[in-house]
Amino acid sequence: MKLFSSRFKQVVAILRKDFLIGMRQRATFAAMMMFALTATASLSLSTGGAFVEPKFLAALLWVVIFFAASAGIAGTFDDEATAGTLPTLKLYADAQAILFGKMIYVFLSLVALTIFILPIFLILFDEPTENFLLLFTTIFLGLIGLAAAGTLTAALTTSATVKGGLFPILLFPVTLPIFLPAISLTEISFTSAAFDMSSLIMIAAFDSILITASSILYDYL
Repeated sequence: MKLFSSRFKQVVAILRKDFLIGMRQRATFAAMMMFALTATASLSLSTGGAFVEPKFLAALLWVVIFFAASAGIAGTFDDEATAGTLPTLKLYADAQAILFGKMIYVFLSLVALTIFILPIFLILFDEPTENFLLLFTTIFLGLIGLAAAGTLTAALTTSATVKGGLFPILLFPVTLPIFLPAISLTEISFTSAAFDMSSLIMIAAFDSILITASSILYDYL
């Protein structure tokens, strides 16, 4: 119990540190927001107000979230790498605490991004949503997996010289098993068609796999 309490405090400390740094250096978060806004506006203008199939809109929503997230998640470990403080940080905090502190921060950033872009997306494409509960549940589970995979991928590419291009290439195949059922469920939430609970279970199961794999692999980085 004492070990759990100590690790929990370390996770909170890492989360608080990243939050304070993010508040002082808002460029990364602003880049995520502006990319999502620009991409959504451009896609909306390109349709010219024409009817767009719900399945295509669902795919576009997740594409916007993925690439906007990639713009921010890729730099998760940049502050420590630039300052050379990551080894020192590992002396004061358990590696697992660092991973999960970063992962929670990434997840909260993605939630904020989605809260910002989702209403704009629905308004610009004039897309009615029949099942908000399914939409929010799908996005919530999808963001968990994206945060888990993104945090580990950011750790792997910290020292890469071409991180901007390498990060989404590595991240996409890992998150594809999440995006495929997420796109399908998002389409269903737009149309109120009947859905199979197994798709939600599949996303939740893959989230668990990604979190577990990240926890195991991070110790070897």
